[in-house]
Amino acid sequence: MNDLEFKHKVLDPKGTFCAAKWYNATIWLGSGQTTSCHHPPAHAIDLEAIKTNPKAIHNTVEKKLDRLMMQTGQRPSGCEYCWKIEDIDRDNISDRVYKSKIYPIKALDAAYELDHRTDVDLRTLEIAFDRTCQFACSYCNPAFSSTWVKDIKVNGPYTNLVSDGRGHFTHAHDSSQRYRYGESNPYVEAFFAWWESDLHRTLQELRITGGEPLMSGETWKLLDWFKTNRGKSTTRLAINSNLGQEVDVDRLLASIEGLEVDIYTSQESVTQQAEYIRDGLDYAAWLANVKKLLDSPSIRAVHCMATINALCLISLPDLLDELVELKKQYGRDRVSFTLNILRFPSFQSPLILPAYLRRTFELNLREWRLNHSRSNLMHEHELNHLQRLIDYLDVVKTPHSEAFEMPKLHNDFRQFFQQYDSRRNKNFAETFPLLADWYNDLPV
Repeated sequence: MNDLEFKHKVLDPKGTFCAAKWYNATIWLGSGQTTSCHHPPAHAIDLEAIKTNPKAIHNTVEKKLDRLMMQTGQRPSGCEYCWKIEDIDRDNISDRVYKSKIYPIKALDAAYELDHRTDVDLRTLEIAFDRTCQFACSYCNPAFSSTWVKDIKVNGPYTNLVSDGRGHFTHAHDSSQRYRYGESNPYVEAFFAWWESDLHRTLQELRITGGEPLMSGETWKLLDWFKTNRGKSTTRLAINSNLGQEVDVDRLLASIEGLEVDIYTSQESVTQQAEYIRDGLDYAAWLANVKKLLDSPSIRAVHCMATINALCLISLPDLLDELVELKKQYGRDRVSFTLNILRFPSFQSPLILPAYLRRTFELNLREWRLNHSRSNLMHEHELNHLQRLIDYLDVVKTPHSEAFEMPKLHNDFRQFFQQYDSRRNKNFAETFPLLADWYNDLPV
């Protein structure tokens, strides 16, 4: 059944149910935090609980309470993003559909009926060992990038920010990296204890993320485990990577020879605009690394994850054209994309743009989708992601329920990028001429 049929027939009878609360997790082992997917805010793992129960790095009290809310038809506050998409009421497909459809229907039924206090075995897991990263993307922050930490420590905090996003850029987020590589880390120890005991047998997919995971020693340790224990685990391996020029793609390919690995890489625009947004990026080197991976039989597919922010909409159609060309060369199923709408920091949301610009970008995306809607190169989820972004730009007015009023968001947008330009030797107006007049007129 297609995505909409799945929603109506399988999910809707279960009210607000989303399988991610049971079977999926992102876990940051450097800070000891977790969440059920990339939308709800992260929360702390109980350090005492994991000493005797490694499964507690996923099965936290907060997640169990959220499961109970879903079983009783309530909407957990952290799940607001999906409901904002579905409440547009144009048959939009939210991520709770994608996060549930990947599991057997019997597993969904079992989770819905299960006592919410029960510890559940993960089926898909995204794990981050640390925040080491050579990039400092504009919408990222020191909690996820060691290069962002260096910016704050060398240049000081970003100043005169007044909205809900100010906390991202005012300190080094030292609590996000409590342990250095080689030090005894109880969260890493709990993960490997669970992994060695039975997680490697029950997990469908393990995705390693960061920071930049290919710059983390623990990542290579895990890759060595797969190489040594080939055939012992049926878990699919996936890796998130920015594929920057510092990433050793040749070492990666040598380490995974004989396996079939999925690569997830982030990109949402092209050339100079991409390099402005994703500071540290060399776009040509990124594209060369993508092609090198696709030339390898050890890579099952490369998935491009676009984080839709206020700056990327100008050249997003050009990136999509680039990905279509890769599909033509390497095959429909070996290249795919998702469009993930940024909400935090909300002053970088696409919704802070004026109506005339949002309308321009919406129409450009409508035209692109129309031109490709009958192409056999497109996946159903790709067309759905395009449609929900189009509708989001048309209908939704605020990034999330706790976002500040628009004048404060505009202040922070201007204040932030003025300082970003100064610190990173960039020029907003020259890089984004279509936004220059609006940007220069923003009051601060």
